[in-house]
Amino acid sequence: MPGLTAGTAFPATTLPALGGGTLTLGRTAGAQDWQLVVVYRGLHCPKCKAYLAKLEELLPGYHAEGVEVVAVSGDPQEKAQAMADEVGLSMPVGHDLSIAQMNALGLYISDPRSPQETDRPFPEPGTFVINADGALQIVDISNAPFARPDLEGLLGGIRFIRANDYPVRGTHEAT
Repeated sequence: MPGLTAGTAFPATTLPALGGGTLTLGRTAGAQDWQLVVVYRGLHCPKCKAYLAKLEELLPGYHAEGVEVVAVSGDPQEKAQAMADEVGLSMPVGHDLSIAQMNALGLYISDPRSPQETDRPFPEPGTFVINADGALQIVDISNAPFARPDLEGLLGGIRFIRANDYPVRGTHEAT
C-alpha cells in the first residue's frame, strides 16, 4: 500500500465542497498558512461524529496557530451535509473522496458490513498536517475507527513545532 512520506510535498487533491465550489487538500484558502486535513469514515460512524465535534470545539485554537482545518470523506454530498448539520460543523467539508484519491493518500479502505451501514467503500481515518511549504509535517493513518490522534495533543504539538522551528520527524526510510 503506497503511503505518503513525512517531509515530502502533500499531493494537491481537489474535492467538491459543501456549499459549492471545491476544496483543495494541501493548499490553504484563507489567512492560515498550515492545513489540517481530517479524513473521516462517513455519516454512518458514531466515532467520527464525536471526533468531528471535538475538532469543531478546538477550531479557534487551530486557527490561532495559523492552521486551516478541513474535514473530508467519501460520502456523497447529501450524507456529508447531514454530518455537517448533525455535528454543527463550521469548517470546510469536502465530499466524494474517490477510491483512487484514498489510495493516493495511503488510506485504508473498508467495505460496508451491511447496506444499513453505508452503500460504498469508505476510508478509515487519516490525519494530515501540511506545513507552510506544502510538505507533510505530521501524518497519522489508521485502519480502524478506534485509533486516532488526540486533537488537543495534536494542537499542542503544532504549537510546539511552530514556536520552536521543530523539524519534520520520521523521514528516515527503513531498509
